[in-house]
Amino acid sequence: MSVVKISISIQESLLEQAEQIADEMKISPSRLVSLALEDFVQRYRNPQILEQINEGNSNDPDEGEAIRRQKMRRIQCRLVNGEWM
Repeated sequence: MSVVKISISIQESLLEQAEQIADEMKISPSRLVSLALEDFVQRYRNPQILEQINEGNSNDPDEGEAIRRQKMRRIQCRLVNGEWM
């Protein structure tokens, strides 16, 4: 794969954030931009993945999940009862 050098214009604050993240990740800002662009292209070309995730998160819980949540709420209430009073 060949590498091409380009020139882009972005807001200075965005560049500063990107440089900070690249520094934390111990990669070059160019590599960070390449990774971000690859991710964007993949999600743009495969929107069904995001749609499936959103669909899975938007459904109401099934009966088993609803029962587990109710039990967890009871346990949490018992654990924190009186801590803020």
